[in-house]
Amino acid sequence: MVTENDILEALKTVKYPGYSRDIVSFGLVKQVAVSNGAIHVAMQLTTNNAEIAQQIKTESTKLLQALPDIRMVHVDVRPAPGAASGAPAGGAAPAPNKVPGIKRIVAVASGKGGVGKSTCSANLACALAKLGLEVGLLDCDIYGPSIPLMMGVNERPIVSPDEKLVPLYNHGVKLMSMGFLLDPDQPVIWRGPMIQKTIQQFFSQVDWGTLDYLLVDLPPGTGDAQLSLCQTAPLDGGVIVTTPQEASLGVVRKGISMFQKVNVPLLGIVENMSYFTTPNGERVEIFGHGGGRGEAARLDIPFLGEIPIFTEIREGGDQGVPVAVSLSDKPPGQAFLEVAKKLHEQLG
Repeated sequence: MVTENDILEALKTVKYPGYSRDIVSFGLVKQVAVSNGAIHVAMQLTTNNAEIAQQIKTESTKLLQALPDIRMVHVDVRPAPGAASGAPAGGAAPAPNKVPGIKRIVAVASGKGGVGKSTCSANLACALAKLGLEVGLLDCDIYGPSIPLMMGVNERPIVSPDEKLVPLYNHGVKLMSMGFLLDPDQPVIWRGPMIQKTIQQFFSQVDWGTLDYLLVDLPPGTGDAQLSLCQTAPLDGGVIVTTPQEASLGVVRKGISMFQKVNVPLLGIVENMSYFTTPNGERVEIFGHGGGRGEAARLDIPFLGEIPIFTEIREGGDQGVPVAVSLSDKPPGQAFLEVAKKLHEQLG
């Protein structure tokens, strides 16, 4: 017998026209009911474009009719509130919450702190810029922003004539962080709604311009910032940063599960602090080795690469010059460049 969950799983294969995400993850499906072989689905669009509505309705109906023992399917696709039903509004409207000018939005996350997630975010952003791409980096760690230090920027952003914040810029990357808006020692003591509002403003009230990638450095865990981001912007995927040991991997699985529950594709796992090479060439696996690769294999998701322990990586972060910039032709920088290439190939 077909259940409501079966219907939702089927609808997850219907992509919003022109985008890689499905209509369920965009929150378009508002009501699902099934009884005696009859399915009723109600959807609410954020556009009044008749072609988009008809395409979604046709694909959804055809898909649901193929389910076993279903004799009737009714899909009700409603236009944006206040719009004339079926009336195109000057061409195809963007998908829900799509940020104009930004081609891909990728979240960099971890289940726990201390695994080097922000270090990976900063170096991956710089490495993608080295590949000739237009890149932005958004620091969504509201309580403990570290991107200003790691990217060597300590200024206040200006406001454009249309009253948007202008991102700061360094190492070929556009930057925005709560750290640019507060005094260095000023704490952020906010509850969830304020976090959500701030993250929404980082997308809607920042003049990002045209970007190939916007990397979003998330705080550790699965709290308000992560959920707000998934609800605010159509993420093209998430990258998980972990260290090899089981203590890290156990918590990382919760982060992976969060992305899966909100229908954000997992682009891959990066194993940071993978091993250390002594001056005499001996390889020392301080935190164990292979945990990230093994977890990627277990979940059948890509393994993007290993980042060894290099003193230069720490020094680059403290000095505001990531190794992907200063040592791009040396092993510390090459490690991040290889991960960036695999990530770019993953998104094509």
